[in-house]
This record gives sequence, structure tokens and C-alpha cells, in this order.
Amino acid sequence: MSTAVIPYISESHPVTGVTNSKLGTWCFLASEVMLFGGLFSAYVLLRTGTLEWPHGKELLNVPLATVNTLVLITSSVTMVMSWASLVMKSLSRYRFFMGLTILLGLAFLVVKAFEYGHKFQHHLFPSTGTFYAVYFTLTGLHGLHVLGGILVNLYFLVPGSRLWRTNPEQFTGRIECAGLYWHFVDLVWIFLFPVLYLL
Repeated sequence: MSTAVIPYISESHPVTGVTNSKLGTWCFLASEVMLFGGLFSAYVLLRTGTLEWPHGKELLNVPLATVNTLVLITSSVTMVMSWASLVMKSLSRYRFFMGLTILLGLAFLVVKAFEYGHKFQHHLFPSTGTFYAVYFTLTGLHGLHVLGGILVNLYFLVPGSRLWRTNPEQFTGRIECAGLYWHFVDLVWIFLFPVLYLL
């Protein structure tokens, strides 16, 4: 069994100026930008290619989506606070703020499930029309990303936090990378909300 240590996990690489884990996270997020960028481009082409595109504010629940936007923005703040707590060497405060982040993410998904349920009750599905196909595809994919972030954060809250005892610097770096992903998910919603609900 090899005992070689992977370099630049806790220290910045001299060429890139960031740790390997952060560089890997940025590369992953770049691929996610391309994924959502392609979907947004398809939306723009579909919308500009028709004269009768419906307005989202007439078909979707704007107040509920506004609440969900505030929930997700707040969860980004608590994510930063969880990382800052580790920088200040407080595992208990980290657990508090990470727990809040997870709860806010779950609240976002519950509200989204309520919104979907309302649409399904009125027999509105992705097959109903192009607008609903775009709506369910973009918000559904985003919801899956939120769920993925919740699972990662839940791992770091419970079993993953054991690394804090042996290598607190590396654990803090992992939370920073998880935070980058969570902020990306938040940023995608900040684009989705006005594009789908307000325009």
C-alpha cells in the first residue's frame, strides 16, 4: 500500500495559487456553467422564435418563488458563516450554521414540491407546452443540484466532520469547496427566477 501524500491539498499550488481541491471544484463548476448555459441558450432561442410566448408571471406563483429566492440567498449566508466558524476554530458554530444551511435547502425543495404539486393538480406537465417543458426542465435540474448540495453538506455535518480532529485545515478547505458549489446553485436560481417568473 502506498503512503504517498497528495500535494497541495491544504496548501496553494505555486502555479495556480489555489489548492488542488479548489481548482477541481472550479473546473467542475465550469462544466456546470456550460450545462446551464446551453439550457439558457435553448430557452432564449425558443422564446425569441415564437410570437406567443406566455409571461411567467401570469402562469407561475411569483410570491412563492420570491420567498424561495430569499430562502436560498439566506442559505448562502449561513454557508459562509459555517466556513467562517471553522476559520475561527469553532466546530459547534460550524455545526449550527451548516445545519441551518441544510434546513434552508430542504425548505427550498419543500416549497418547490408544493409548487410542482399545484401545477400537477391543474394538469400542467412538461408535455403541456413548450413553456412548461422549459420551466420543469430548468427548475427540476436546479432542484436536483440543490438536493446534491444538501447531501454533500449533510455528509460534512455528520460523518465527514471527524476530519476536523485530525486535520482541521483540510476540513476547512473541503467546506470552502462545498460552499463554492452551494453559491453556484444559488447563483443559477438568481438567473432562473427573473427569466422564468418575471419576464
